[in-house]
Amino acid sequence: MDSYEKLGAFYLGRRYEPGVGPVASEPLLYDAKDLTTHAVCVGMTGSGKTGLGVVLLEEALIDGVPVIAIDPKGDLGNLLLTFPNLQAGDFQPWIDPGEAARKGRSAEEHARATADLWREGLADWDQEPQRIARFAGAAERTIYTPGSRSGLPLAVLRSLNAPPAAVAQDPDALRERILAAVSGLLGLLGLQADPIRSREHILISTLLERAWLEGRDLDIPSLIHQIQKPPVERIGVMELDAVFPSADRLELAMTLNNLVASPGFSVWNEGQPLDIGQLLYTPDGRPKLSILSIAHLSEPERMFLVTLVLNELVSWMRAQPGTQSLRALLYMDEVFGYFPPTANPPSKTPMLTLLKQARAYGLGVVLATQNPVDLDYKGLANAGTWFLGRLQTERDKARVIEGLEGASAAAGSNFDRAQIERTLAGLDSRVFLMNNVHEDEPVLFHTRWALSYLAGPLTREQIKRLTPQVRDAAAPPGPRATPSAEGVAATAPVVDAKRPLVPDGVAEAFLPVTRRIDPGTRLVYRPALLGTATLHHVRAGVGVDEWGSTALLASLPDSPSESPWKEARVLGRAAPELESEPEMGASFSSLPGSGARATSFKRWQKMLTSHVYRTEPMVLWKSRKPKLVSQPGETEGEFRGRLRDALREQRDAAVEKLRKRYAPKLARLRDQIARAEQQVEREQDQYREKKMHSAISIGATVVGAIFGRKLGSSTNVGRAATAARGVGRAARERGDIGRAEERVEALRARLATLEENFLGDQEDLTNAGGVEEAELSEVRIAPRKSDLAVPPLTLVWTPWVVGRDGIAELAASGIGEDE
Repeated sequence: MDSYEKLGAFYLGRRYEPGVGPVASEPLLYDAKDLTTHAVCVGMTGSGKTGLGVVLLEEALIDGVPVIAIDPKGDLGNLLLTFPNLQAGDFQPWIDPGEAARKGRSAEEHARATADLWREGLADWDQEPQRIARFAGAAERTIYTPGSRSGLPLAVLRSLNAPPAAVAQDPDALRERILAAVSGLLGLLGLQADPIRSREHILISTLLERAWLEGRDLDIPSLIHQIQKPPVERIGVMELDAVFPSADRLELAMTLNNLVASPGFSVWNEGQPLDIGQLLYTPDGRPKLSILSIAHLSEPERMFLVTLVLNELVSWMRAQPGTQSLRALLYMDEVFGYFPPTANPPSKTPMLTLLKQARAYGLGVVLATQNPVDLDYKGLANAGTWFLGRLQTERDKARVIEGLEGASAAAGSNFDRAQIERTLAGLDSRVFLMNNVHEDEPVLFHTRWALSYLAGPLTREQIKRLTPQVRDAAAPPGPRATPSAEGVAATAPVVDAKRPLVPDGVAEAFLPVTRRIDPGTRLVYRPALLGTATLHHVRAGVGVDEWGSTALLASLPDSPSESPWKEARVLGRAAPELESEPEMGASFSSLPGSGARATSFKRWQKMLTSHVYRTEPMVLWKSRKPKLVSQPGETEGEFRGRLRDALREQRDAAVEKLRKRYAPKLARLRDQIARAEQQVEREQDQYREKKMHSAISIGATVVGAIFGRKLGSSTNVGRAATAARGVGRAARERGDIGRAEERVEALRARLATLEENFLGDQEDLTNAGGVEEAELSEVRIAPRKSDLAVPPLTLVWTPWVVGRDGIAELAASGIGEDE
């Protein structure tokens, strides 16, 4: 294991000495847990800021930390360009032909030179090609392109769905989410609406709050319908029409409808839903790198998307248990415009919430920018780590130092303003000053060589090449085959302009029409059964006591004895918004014979009770080691992700315990070695002194004998004896040196053994079984029969638009598919 491959430590580069360069023997290791207090990376163009961001994300993914990266420029797609074999052919499709031409090389020659450059760069930083393979296999890496099919589309409008209970039950959290969602949506329409003064903002906020408190989801078509026909009569204490007249509401609805009808808007509803859990983990619980590429979007669309993502992150965060380990990472490149010092764009509120609260949930936030004067440094006082690269102006340096001072004051750490100013004045490219409130002093370091090939911003075509399978899956469906007249006649229900009579005692309602009725088409209502049920799942052994509800929509069967619920569509936790009257001019399909008798509805109601008991168990997952049970509504993949978090917490705790156990022993041995080495030096000095004294004495005796000095014989004898004793003392001193050196070697051997034991224990932690080896068992909890409540069914008329060709399409949103 390489010296920098430590548990929970990120290898960012090497310590740097001005005028000397990187210090080869001192890798800069950053504690992953420090990112829970967030980080800011600031540097002008050419400072190496993007390279540092890539390196930071590579290390996080190698450590198993999932990442959501918002990419306004297109640079972060480079994290998918990993070539463990370092072959020229791997690099060639991604090199810049213009750069090759400027260097007088063909594309093939430039690709070979690039491969050699990467091989040498990795070697200079003690990284083997196998580390690229390790990074590539550590996590699934995906580029999402909301509003485009270049990468994987993202159905972002799901964010109008009801938030989780943790948010809905928190008035402040619910208000923040509504504020940001409505501001982002109105910004997409080009309306910079004030939350207090704008009637558009107030109306849509009221509609969202009403639906979400009832546990109902909303989509854009439903919202358009509710703007035209609000299910409320008052806004505050005033009549609705006095605050927002019908004609003005129609204009707002038309503006929103024009957005939905625009040619490119359909892509916003395609692809994977905007679900933070799915962006962080694969269905089998592996960590993900989800890059949200937004370079192709307009400024209002970017703001809308970023606001929705931050809102979803806040909701997801509040549903997680607390932790001191790094659970996940949000990285945003070029945060300029989304967190300004004075203005209040929709993205600012959820961003500030994350910076203030995410630490408790293990969610780290890393923000990067080259424009420090355009950031809210009061908000960024919540960031514990600052990576400072080369800055362009004195004004930039002043604002950065202001932010650093605030962060240090918030953390209660010392701040040497003069030293920081001197250091910032002479930074080279790829050299950063790291000020970490968890460390004693700032550190200069040079970023390591990236494992990913830094090709620069990726174009849409390059993103397509990275996700070919996504392009095929996301392609819009081809035209549907038109059925023959005979087929339509045979399958179409009988239609009558008159509304059929419903049996006494059976509730009747209508799904709202959320689709435009074009000329040449007609609106037909078809009957359906709407059933709801209240469920209570209880299992003391796994700590479950959960009340819930479900709503189902089914076709009416021909026979009262036939269950309608086998093919029913599950609508979610709550029934949809219904109306009491149909649209004018609509026709109605006839009721089957079974639907004309009230007894049929009572029988179907009892069948729903049995159906829900059989088909609505709560399915949980249980792990033996670590001993955990999934939460209600948590999928297997989400549970495996939580297991990974638990294992990381255990690992971090074990590493901390290991450090505490070994640190005093290592420090004591190193201190003993230092003292022993000093003793060797003292013995050597004494030996040299004694040896010199003996040599002088012997020399004087010899000189006297040679030159026949007239000295007394007793004096010569005494001097010779003294010289002999000096030689003996020197020999003893030499023996003392040997014994001192033997002590040093013994202490060094003990230190080597202790270090070997430490590395061995650390290796055992590294090789401990991960979440992939965890054995999961399924726990199925049926709803408690005594608490299962099914109220009387409702006969719901569902609206369908029938074209000239006889093809019918559902005219209500969110409950079914086109026919």
